[in-house]
Amino acid sequence: MNTRSLLLLAAAALAWPAAAQVKINPGPERIGVVIDGQPFTEFFVAGPTIAKPYLHPLRAPSGTYVTRMWPMEKVAEEAGIAKPDHQHQRGLWFAHEKVNGLDFWNNEASYTTPNRGKIVLAKLDETSSGKDRGVIAATFDWTDLAGNKLLTESRRMTFYADPKLRMVDFDITLTAAAAAVTFGDAKDGAFGIRMRPVLQEAGGTGHITNADGLAGEKQLWGKPSNWCDYSGEVNGENVGITILDHPENPGHPVRWHARGYGLFAANPFALAAFTGDKAQDGSLTVAPGRSVRFRYRVIIHEGDVKDAGIAAQWSNYIGARAEAGFPVARPQATSFGKSARSRMRRVNSSSVMYSSASR
Repeated sequence: MNTRSLLLLAAAALAWPAAAQVKINPGPERIGVVIDGQPFTEFFVAGPTIAKPYLHPLRAPSGTYVTRMWPMEKVAEEAGIAKPDHQHQRGLWFAHEKVNGLDFWNNEASYTTPNRGKIVLAKLDETSSGKDRGVIAATFDWTDLAGNKLLTESRRMTFYADPKLRMVDFDITLTAAAAAVTFGDAKDGAFGIRMRPVLQEAGGTGHITNADGLAGEKQLWGKPSNWCDYSGEVNGENVGITILDHPENPGHPVRWHARGYGLFAANPFALAAFTGDKAQDGSLTVAPGRSVRFRYRVIIHEGDVKDAGIAAQWSNYIGARAEAGFPVARPQATSFGKSARSRMRRVNSSSVMYSSASR
């Protein structure tokens, strides 16, 4: 091959990612995601203030950000908040407050509680850009403050290009290390988003809705549902975020830790914490070397839940997964705690078990 051809090939290779509709830009401590030439989010994975990985900020197709900026950035809109709450709720994250007694949720680097855990980047497995999608895949270790590993997290995030919405698929597999790992029954978990203050229900424009038609924190907090949506208005623009809970997730449909102050989380580990019934137990135990898998889809959309057609988006989500023949990783030797008042039953022939009266 002559020199001119080699130069043309090299130029084409360099130009292709720039023309891609979803571009992934890896860096040493954060990974940028650009969709249709516009910043969408950054994935923060390392650094002195990073106690767990998170995406920040999340933006609508218009460029409007929909997640809280504090404590990562100071913006005029949030300057008037006298006492910002829950510093550990950064953007979008996955963690839990009770993992073998360690707290991976309330775990800011600046906190002094002795039982904090850390989620540490082990390796960046893949970053790929593309015409209609981009991928970030990474491996993390969940450790105590001394660095002793409890489990390994393998995470794959797929970002899609669409002119009217932003959509991300999350595929998270947790594998216990040398000892069994128990995710205890507690309210602070697990797949969470912190909304922009103007979008929160309390004192903002926000409305929380689930797949069963319940609305507002008082109706839907702690209730199981296929999906949950948090929508409102920012400077005359109607926007919202939906989380879809994959039907093969343990304990589906998940219960929602959705609060008026702007927290929005899918928690598969809480029963007693949500129902107030101490006879119920939503804890999940993973045997040494075994795994459990969680999948979610996040949609950032225009309009409210009806305008965005979230019910149809749910049907598309479960239909597309089935049609594509995606393999389902069935957790082995993994069990949910049982209720004292109900029998155990096996779900989809897997070894994931839970209380039939509670879920």
